[in-house]
Amino acid sequence: MVAHSTINADYPLEPKDCRKCGRLAIFLDSVKEQYPDYYARPVSAFGDEQAKLLIVGLAPGMHGANRTGRPFTGDYAGILLYQTLYQFGFASHYESISQQDGLQLHGCRITNAVKCLPPQNKPIPDEIRCCSYYLNTELAAFKKRHGRIVLALGAIAHRAVLHCLRLRQRDFPFAHGAAYSLPEAKAGGIKLYDSYHCSRYNTQTKRLTAEMFEQVFANISADLSLL
Repeated sequence: MVAHSTINADYPLEPKDCRKCGRLAIFLDSVKEQYPDYYARPVSAFGDEQAKLLIVGLAPGMHGANRTGRPFTGDYAGILLYQTLYQFGFASHYESISQQDGLQLHGCRITNAVKCLPPQNKPIPDEIRCCSYYLNTELAAFKKRHGRIVLALGAIAHRAVLHCLRLRQRDFPFAHGAAYSLPEAKAGGIKLYDSYHCSRYNTQTKRLTAEMFEQVFANISADLSLL
């Protein structure tokens, strides 16, 4: 199990330099050969370092974050996310295209439970646990800066957050629209919100509609206004 420390000499300080997971490192090397212009490295978090809202996704997409180097940027999964962030005042623009597009996030930061593109978009449990070092570091910084709400996009992100905070999954089951006030002693006053992931599959099958996603952000915005 990965030690829950923000300092670990076995890990590079920046996720982009990490090659701890052999399967993922080899896969990224092969992707880079096939697509030389792609970023094809572990993708770091993006957004406001003083954020009150931290959004946690699953992992970079092949032709999205893995191509551009910014979470949820350049593929279908980011369309609904950035449109909604803009609608609720968390983003300076409704669209995220590249790291050079000038987009800024306000009071919001975005990361992933797994920083590397996994084969078939499916990280294995050991990779999720290994990468929890970085998510734990991000959560520790978020708490230190008095961040208030974490939004988990999908069950894997939800479980990864709870793992980092050393909370039991059975006490906080994943459900779209759920909101949990986490124990102060372990979570530092963070509230955890859940949403289905804004993937192409979920939106096209209507498992997640724009209205459902907007309602989650409306609830988050209302919560933040009370803090």
